[in-house]
Amino acid sequence: MKQLTIIKIGGNVIDNSANLHQFLLDFTALPGDKILVHGGGKIATELGESLGIEAKMVEGRRVTDIETLRIVTMVYAGLINKNMVAQLQAKGSNAIGLTGADGNIIKAKKRPVKDIDYGFVGDLDENSVSATTLNSLLKAGLVPVLCAITHDGDTQLLNTNADTIASSVAVAMSSLYETRLVYCFEKKGVLIDVDDDNSVIKEIKADEFEGLKVDGIVQGGMIPKLQNAFEAITKGVSAVFIGKANELGELAEGTFGTKMLK
Repeated sequence: MKQLTIIKIGGNVIDNSANLHQFLLDFTALPGDKILVHGGGKIATELGESLGIEAKMVEGRRVTDIETLRIVTMVYAGLINKNMVAQLQAKGSNAIGLTGADGNIIKAKKRPVKDIDYGFVGDLDENSVSATTLNSLLKAGLVPVLCAITHDGDTQLLNTNADTIASSVAVAMSSLYETRLVYCFEKKGVLIDVDDDNSVIKEIKADEFEGLKVDGIVQGGMIPKLQNAFEAITKGVSAVFIGKANELGELAEGTFGTKMLK
């Protein structure tokens, strides 16, 4: 099988033009087929606040009312996605920017209301991602750049966690490629001490995850990130890594960040 690398980028990397420039250079230099998935929550939050719309978060996940949906669609599918695609083109990577609605690549279901009403948030299942369509783009020499906007197939756009999208895409593509999933953000990996960049946990097994949450080592937005990482590794993805965006070049040496194990 050919190798496919799916990389999710987010956090402060997107907000810093110098960091983003270096990341996109490193991304372009990666050998083989690749897909980029991005968020952009901080920019969306800042724009919302400037318009008097306060972000609401529950365990690292955004509550998306109709006003917030309009903002994240503008920011994710417009400002961030097209800026990133333009930069990749300038660096020699023939990128194509997409939402889940484009080519029906990612079809989601609106999250049902239980204890919390998350609003216009989309959940994914094993049939959500069109591996056939993504594969056709890769075979055409294109580099898909997916933002965190999906659709329900009945005109409604939905905000879907970018970590979840990356995991679901990796699982769907694992039947066609030897797939590795990489989460890039501003830290060197999962840290024992969030204030100490040198306290990276090199490997984490699935059965250690709950203990890390109880101890407060894993909290906030890192919880859904690791949940998605372990789901991917148990459903056919060959390797999952979490680490610092500007150290992406170390991926080839196997020394990048934190590696997830079954």
